[in-house]
Amino acid sequence: MVKVIVVGSGGREHTIAWKLAQSSSVDEVICVPGNGGTASENKCRNIPLKQDYITDGANPYVEIAKHEGVTFAVIGPEDPLAAGIADAFWNAGIPCVGPKSAGAQLEASKDLAKEFMAKYNVACPASKTFTDEKSAHDYIDQHGAPIVIKADGLAAGKGVVVAATAAQAHDAVKDLMIDGRVGNAGSKLVIEDYLEGVEISILAAVSVTPDFTKNGQSTIVPFTPARDHKRLFDGAKGPNTGGMGAVTPLDDVTPEIMAKFNSDILEPTLKGLMAEGFDYRGFIFFGVMITKDGPKLLEYNVRLGDPETQVVLPMMDFDFAEMCKAIMDGKLKDFNFAWKKGYAVAPVAVSGGYPNAYKKGIPISINASAESMKGCKIFIAGAIEDRRANGAKGKDLSLITSGGRVLASCAQAATFDEAWNNAYALMKQISFEGMFYRKDIGLPGAAESGKL
Repeated sequence: MVKVIVVGSGGREHTIAWKLAQSSSVDEVICVPGNGGTASENKCRNIPLKQDYITDGANPYVEIAKHEGVTFAVIGPEDPLAAGIADAFWNAGIPCVGPKSAGAQLEASKDLAKEFMAKYNVACPASKTFTDEKSAHDYIDQHGAPIVIKADGLAAGKGVVVAATAAQAHDAVKDLMIDGRVGNAGSKLVIEDYLEGVEISILAAVSVTPDFTKNGQSTIVPFTPARDHKRLFDGAKGPNTGGMGAVTPLDDVTPEIMAKFNSDILEPTLKGLMAEGFDYRGFIFFGVMITKDGPKLLEYNVRLGDPETQVVLPMMDFDFAEMCKAIMDGKLKDFNFAWKKGYAVAPVAVSGGYPNAYKKGIPISINASAESMKGCKIFIAGAIEDRRANGAKGKDLSLITSGGRVLASCAQAATFDEAWNNAYALMKQISFEGMFYRKDIGLPGAAESGKL
């Protein structure tokens, strides 16, 4: 019996669990802790982190996996990866999709990632790293604006400020380094040249170990390019968020751009992962700016993107679980990738008040017929089962909000227009008090472009 454990509780993890469950080779997907979407997903079961059989000091994810007899693990978020969860699974004899801690530092430290890019000649904007406030302010005075200020450490997507003026840049230094808006993550800052262009996300499967490299098996395989929409309001206005929606594929990403991405970013990255001797079996997310001088790498993430996963995985026309096995076994080079024709669009619904303070525990109403529309799927993020509801079914699917980004309504169809219309028709089947979503995901001018 093949059981897979998925670590995490967001929309990305619901999507991963849903895709794994479609595999004929997978009997059950254990989600730890999971959410209100994985709770009712076919072949999926949630297990809370607190269990009587977990001893003090033990890794709860690994203990649950051993207790359940899982075959392999898939890690969703970046924090546990940086903390070494993949190392813990492999050490316990449980194969794992997700880089070991050494490779995961490419996201955990922007400074370390920049050093890696420079060392292996990855195309990226010029930058300098600062550990004291005065040097950072002096550099901004010399350099001028626009300029980009980045917290070095993990900041849940909230550690980057694109400053249009020197005054904004100085404020960002104070905010991140002195006032500690993102905690310790801002004690070191990377200050980077501002690039004009349009941003894209390229998620990819990675299968690199010293042994695979020796045998010519190490590789990175990119997925279909996607675009996130970071700003809260239509027309790329308002504050930055964790992501208000995504679309894939992208008509503006030509085969020439992808060829340049491969030669200037992907291949040097692969060379670096191999040269550093990393055990990196998992996913990587290239945050890329397409400039007049070609694609430039803005950042590495060491896992799948959220909400990009919610559009990229529905477009996969292959067995996701088998691909995971190929990543772990060094067979990714021979794996047959196939993609559905057409487009996927997924706007995200958020709690009123997000990205600032918001209420939790608000009942969500989803029409019973919502997901019967062809190619449509609701991916739950910040919502959990309402334990107070008495077996409510159908229209009252007894979910309550538990986070800022609550869910994504994804539609996959042959044309962009059809996917777009269906995604928004699906969103109209969902309601909760204070619900907000953007009405322009995937439309021209909707995503942030590098023009201030």
